[in-house]
Amino acid sequence: MTYLIIDDEPIAHKIIMEYCDMLPHLTLQKNCYNALEALEYLNTNHVDLIFLDINMPKLKGLEFLKTLTAPPKVIVTTAYSEFAIEGYELNVEDYLLKPFSFERFLKAVNRVMGSDTMTKNTASEETDTAPKRLFLRQNKSYIQVEVDRILFIEAAGNYTKIVSKTETITIRDKISEILETLPSEHFIQVHKSFAVAIRHMNKIDGNRIHIQDHAIPIGKLYKANLIKILNS
Repeated sequence: MTYLIIDDEPIAHKIIMEYCDMLPHLTLQKNCYNALEALEYLNTNHVDLIFLDINMPKLKGLEFLKTLTAPPKVIVTTAYSEFAIEGYELNVEDYLLKPFSFERFLKAVNRVMGSDTMTKNTASEETDTAPKRLFLRQNKSYIQVEVDRILFIEAAGNYTKIVSKTETITIRDKISEILETLPSEHFIQVHKSFAVAIRHMNKIDGNRIHIQDHAIPIGKLYKANLIKILNS
């Protein structure tokens, strides 16, 4: 995924680049220090993602965003919280308040990666069916997981287990936070402690969903959602 940084502060570029260097699927295309420079670049080039500051000289970040007819995904990075509502009205993916941690930055990037409407680089050979990925923190390391290989998710106390076809990853995040980063049409919560990948369900037997060798309980409050999926 290619990205562009638009910020008038060099230190902001340095921080974002250091964070992106930890995620090998992100490739920097250009550093722009004002919005006019970015407009000139985007006239002849394409990127998948923009990290956009708001308070810049000549042309403010959100005003710049309004000039784009088909903008790529945008993550706002700013010290000004009062513009958050306007940013979301312009369909930005996330709004990061400076200074932000790598964990918070990672959640924003995962939100973009999990979006079904992510803009595709037209010069790339990738298709819309290319597997989307998440980076999950396990202890002090970050593990890349293909979303299509996730079987189900289980809440376990203060932790959440991500069970895939090949491994189980335990992370210190709430199940609700993980579900926010996953495509909602492919995953459904079936119990207060479980969410499953719809495509991997083998059988529903009574109040159990069978996925490979696993039996997942169905909670009473979630059964209606499951029936709706089955009848759609």
